[in-house]
Amino acid sequence: MGYGVRFLTWGKRACFTRPELKTERVSYDVITPSAARGILEAIYWKPAIRWQIDRIEVLNKIKYETFRRNEVADKLSYQNAKKAMEFDISLAYGATADKHRQQRATMLLKDVAYVINATFELTEQAGEDDTPEKHYNIALRRLRKGQHFSQPCLGCREFPAYVTIIEEGQEGFGPSYYAHEAEHDLGFMLYDMDFSDPNSPEPQFYHAVMRYGIIDVATARPEVLK
Repeated sequence: MGYGVRFLTWGKRACFTRPELKTERVSYDVITPSAARGILEAIYWKPAIRWQIDRIEVLNKIKYETFRRNEVADKLSYQNAKKAMEFDISLAYGATADKHRQQRATMLLKDVAYVINATFELTEQAGEDDTPEKHYNIALRRLRKGQHFSQPCLGCREFPAYVTIIEEGQEGFGPSYYAHEAEHDLGFMLYDMDFSDPNSPEPQFYHAVMRYGIIDVATARPEVLK
C-alpha cells in the first residue's frame, strides 16, 4: 500500500531560484520538487521518513514580477557576535554595513498556486516503532489542523506558503490555466541536492515537461537518479 498526501499550496509571491545565477535571483517558471518537499518537511519531518514529490499541477498562469532591494554583501562574523555577548559591548554593524551594501534585482513569480501529490518512504534510520501507518496518520493530522514546525515558504522565507490538504474526492480549486495545453517544455530544472558527500553537495536536475498543466515528476525521477 502506498502512503501519500495531496495538498494545495498558494501564495502572493514565490521565488524558486536558479542555482546557476548567484548574484541576482531569477526564479524558475514553476515550483521545484525540492521546494515542494521543503513545504512538507516544514509541516512534518522525521529522520525515519523521506518525502518524494510525484506530481505537480500548475493552477495559475505563470506571471513574473521584478523588484530591486538593498542587500549586504557580507555576513556578521560569528566571532564578533560572540565577543559582543561575552563582554557586553554593542555592535555598530549598521554603520559599517553601508560600505558593503549592494542593490540587487529579483525576478520572482506572483499569484502562484499548485496542487502537489507526494509520498514518503522509510529511511535506514527507521526503528521498530516507525511504521508507515504511524507517520501517515501524523502527517494527515498535522495537514488537517494546519500545524507546522516552521513557516512553509515558496522558495524564499519572505514568501510564505499557505497550505491546505485535499481529501479524497475533494475538488473545488478549479482547472489548471494550462489544462488545454498538450505540452509545455520547461527545460531542465533543479530536482534536489545530493548530500552523499556532506562537504560537497551536488545539484540534481530533471527535464520538466508540463502536459495539460501537470508535471509528472515520478516519471522523470529515474533519469535523475541514474
